[in-house]
Amino acid sequence: MASLFTKIIKKEIPSFCIKEDDRFYAFLDIRPIAPGHTLVIPKLEVDHFYELPDEIIGDLFIFAKPIVKALENTVECLRVGSMIAGLEVPHAHLHLVPIISMKRFSFDYATQASMDSLKKMHEKICALI
Repeated sequence: MASLFTKIIKKEIPSFCIKEDDRFYAFLDIRPIAPGHTLVIPKLEVDHFYELPDEIIGDLFIFAKPIVKALENTVECLRVGSMIAGLEVPHAHLHLVPIISMKRFSFDYATQASMDSLKKMHEKICALI
């Protein structure tokens, strides 16, 4: 059965896509820890991140680099943190989270974002990629 993320990749579920190529897909998290919180996923459906082939893991981080730079130039933050939690969806994924405060780098602070706020953030980030 296809994961939620596979359905997003296939455009069966709408998302605010930040960047896409033949192997990876990045989109805004609808329950962000901070504005701009982006998920980067391989199109290869693998549950556990460290079960991905080595070249996919390495290339995923290279794919994420310009997204991180765009986030740093869009969201006022200390830096963009990376997190591999892998608990919410059985599909390997990397969280890119603008760290506004070290005390708030936790899923405890994730809240549902409005479609309007996601759309505005999407436009700002995409303008820099």
